[in-house]
Amino acid sequence: MKYVDEFRDRKFAQALSGQIALAATQPWRIMEVCGGQTHTILQYGLEDLLPSTVQLLHGPGCPVCVTPLELINKAIAIAPVPDVILCSFGDMLRVPGSTGDLLQAKALGADVRIVYSPLEALNLARKHPDRRVVFFAVGFETTAPANAMAVYQAKRLGVSNFFLLCSHVTVPPVIAAILQAPNNQVQAFLGPGHVCSVMGTAEYEALCRNYRVPIVISGFEPTDLLEGILRCIQQLERGEARVENQYARAVITAGNEAAQAIVTEVFDVSDRIWRGLGSIPKSGYRLSYAFRQFDAEREFQVEAITTEESPLCISGQILRGLKKPSQCPAFGTQCTPEQPLGATMVSSEGTCATYYKFGKLPLKPVSERDTP
Repeated sequence: MKYVDEFRDRKFAQALSGQIALAATQPWRIMEVCGGQTHTILQYGLEDLLPSTVQLLHGPGCPVCVTPLELINKAIAIAPVPDVILCSFGDMLRVPGSTGDLLQAKALGADVRIVYSPLEALNLARKHPDRRVVFFAVGFETTAPANAMAVYQAKRLGVSNFFLLCSHVTVPPVIAAILQAPNNQVQAFLGPGHVCSVMGTAEYEALCRNYRVPIVISGFEPTDLLEGILRCIQQLERGEARVENQYARAVITAGNEAAQAIVTEVFDVSDRIWRGLGSIPKSGYRLSYAFRQFDAEREFQVEAITTEESPLCISGQILRGLKKPSQCPAFGTQCTPEQPLGATMVSSEGTCATYYKFGKLPLKPVSERDTP
């Protein structure tokens, strides 16, 4: 397929692999930020093409995975309210809260619906003026413009029964939080191509300067990622720390200024809690004062929600790049896609789910293996 096959070319990938092996004269640890990148790395076995000196760490780039448990619990609390239609993307329905998930709430009678855009939820609100329609808005900067536009349109059209349960987070602050951690292992980053197609690359310049870390904005195909890894290593070997744009076919320095404008109008920057990572200052969006009437938390008074994570789940360490899923004692046994303990096993972009899908299971002890 034109514009896809050329980025999956085996010979080109092998050539890039050879260049990486020649460039890496010492051990380096590189984190890919985006869950879509993690999926490609596992799907195409890119780690097997890298020399032993290069280690990839998987970051907190799955928006479903980092949605805080408190917000999942709030969605589960709002869903059974008699006049509510709760709308969400499908992968949120199975993310475990403290006492179940939205799919179980639906089975118990809550009107929970899968939609494919926030504007679809807004249309439901217009068709059902006697119902309160809540859209569970989850995502990084990539999905923020569409959610902002839905709220903007609701105000413009005078739709008073549409609400946003907002869990928007942003990438640069979480990169800073990872780098500031005393046990940080990351020496370079593959930046998120889709996020940067909206926001541009300027926000990453300060990270490079302040933390002396290379950031290469990368695409999502195998050769995109291998080229991004090569550029990271070349910078590390030369002692450089700057932003490079590997994904130039989709990302420009300024980003999408129209999308940024609607986000700025509808949202304010705020502190956000990340599941497994805790509170990170100025790392997300909340509805601004001018659009406060569309805030579901304000409408349903669900601020005081208790949380209880599974003691077996190590997703926080996985999201920080400190451990791999195969190092979790529950991975593939107590925790599977059918019975997940944490959000990283639910979403298609979750690191645990990706490891499970592509067979990266822990090796059984000899005593437990099948014998002839």
